[in-house]
Amino acid sequence: MPAPERVYADDQITIDLLKGLGALANNAYLVRPVGGGPVLVVDAPEGSEAVVEALGADEVSALVLTHSHRDHWAGHEVLRARVGVPFSVGAGELNLETVAASGPLARLEDGATLDVGACRVEVIHTPGHTPGSICLRANGALLTGDTLFPGGPGYSRDHAALLQEILSITGKLYVLPDETLVLPGHGDGTTIGASRAEHAVFASREHAPDLHGDVLWASS
Repeated sequence: MPAPERVYADDQITIDLLKGLGALANNAYLVRPVGGGPVLVVDAPEGSEAVVEALGADEVSALVLTHSHRDHWAGHEVLRARVGVPFSVGAGELNLETVAASGPLARLEDGATLDVGACRVEVIHTPGHTPGSICLRANGALLTGDTLFPGGPGYSRDHAALLQEILSITGKLYVLPDETLVLPGHGDGTTIGASRAEHAVFASREHAPDLHGDVLWASS
């Protein structure tokens, strides 16, 4: 069972990563207030027993799913058995009937905030990867689900979805400070500044009119 890795800390919060969970090597995150208090849990992949173990006896203030793809919620029943709060998702998200059938499902509007101690975690709607994908900004860290990875955006089902995803990234995420830490739903992190520089290379080139799928800023 993977141990939590501390990937961010400031004077208000810490963020612990549970990495490589389930068949698709998902990440889950615990956003904790400095000094103790209820924890924000982000995503519930297969293997969420590791999340429960990392929580210990701590209370949980919210369970947030970054989007509706099954690999990000396959462990929802494990967390529901441990935590007595609803799962929360972006207001525009679809295809979460299985999660809703097992218990309450709350909707988060763009710009909503979730309190983790003194930190106000901001909900940012970033449609494209799915219609209701969200990112969470927690001070100098940005939890991006499958919207943004080192090297490019998350998978897009068609060209229109890719354009929507790029607009979400450039219009809502690249306005953040360069040093903002990007913590995605799989694999390692990056920074907004590094990602913005990679995208500038992509934006300088012509692209196929049907470009979509697994797009890389450097080579697509």
